[in-house]
Amino acid sequence: MPSGLCFICRWLPVLDVVGLAQDLIRCPSVTPEDAGSQTLLAKHLETLGFTVHRLRLGGPPDGPVDNLVAVIGEGGPHFAFAGHTDVVPVGDRAGWSVEPFQAVIADGMLVGRGAADMKSAIAAMVVAAERHVARGLPGRLSFIITGDEEGPAVYGTKPVLEWLEAHDLVPDFCLVGEPTSARVLGDMIKIGRRGSLNAWLTVRGAQGHVAYPDRALNPLTMLVKILAELKDRVLDNGNEWFQPSNLEVTDLEVGNPTTNLIPAQAKARLNIRFNDMHRGADLESWIKEVVSCHAKSADVNVRISGEAFLTAPGEFSAVVAGAVQDITGQVPELSTSGGTSDARFIRRFCPVVEFGLPGQSMHKVDEQAAVSDILALAEVYNAVLERVFTGK
Repeated sequence: MPSGLCFICRWLPVLDVVGLAQDLIRCPSVTPEDAGSQTLLAKHLETLGFTVHRLRLGGPPDGPVDNLVAVIGEGGPHFAFAGHTDVVPVGDRAGWSVEPFQAVIADGMLVGRGAADMKSAIAAMVVAAERHVARGLPGRLSFIITGDEEGPAVYGTKPVLEWLEAHDLVPDFCLVGEPTSARVLGDMIKIGRRGSLNAWLTVRGAQGHVAYPDRALNPLTMLVKILAELKDRVLDNGNEWFQPSNLEVTDLEVGNPTTNLIPAQAKARLNIRFNDMHRGADLESWIKEVVSCHAKSADVNVRISGEAFLTAPGEFSAVVAGAVQDITGQVPELSTSGGTSDARFIRRFCPVVEFGLPGQSMHKVDEQAAVSDILALAEVYNAVLERVFTGK
């Protein structure tokens, strides 16, 4: 164990951060349900002196969604923790060794849905905030918490940031507590993310008998050519900070129950994870152009979940990396790998990096986090706050 962990017990009782993580996990907050998780969080933050704003946004089918903003202090610097209390469904309960929302500790591991992604990180943030409040330093600390990160993200962080902007509460820096560590706590920090584009293609033909193809128009023939051309293009070879962009076909649908029938239509869905050498709108135009060449009457619906972004290595990433190294002994890799996160919205307002627990078990059966890692994460977050607010 790195020497930096030996003094955790001097200020952090073992059950404080882990107990709060357990309490949060016991709220079955599957998107968009809150199940009391943010009420619990608000109670703790209000006890510390934070002013808490509860923002319930949107309506069916993607809401309403519970969001929380908590603020303490004034002036600068203004640092924000950001994260989400919602979790993905548990899936096959029979595969779990424990009840997914009981938050059982076994063999040094906290097991439960949200243990890694990311209720333990939120608990660590609260404990670090408690330590920060006790120091009484000038500046402003805030929490930006959503219940809509695992879902469509329509009524979550994006409109909350607009609310912050309207109330002159946009932070100077933001740390998102996503589970970024790859193998061990501290080995990776995210300083950017690739963009994500989903496209739904519907190609229409003319139904007919397979023995008389001249009397029909097979939409599958057109769709196969479309997908082949899209897949054949090398989007790029990556760059210094990003891996190559990739296009993957994620679904094919015909629904033809008969062997001797040319279908009337065929559908496909695809996803592109793209780096900062592309813009979502340009990729959308390219897809539509390819589709039009092969099937002019086809429908193309595109949703761009987020653009690629990079928080260039600099003062803020150095602050977080230094805190990580001090506590864990790891020299973290600065990475843009993985999927998307709500950092894609925050980056428009301030520099943002992501750091959290190892993520090997997130979204899986028996999702878990090591108790020792949760304790260490609280200490890392505390060290980040010390560095931000003291300049040391």
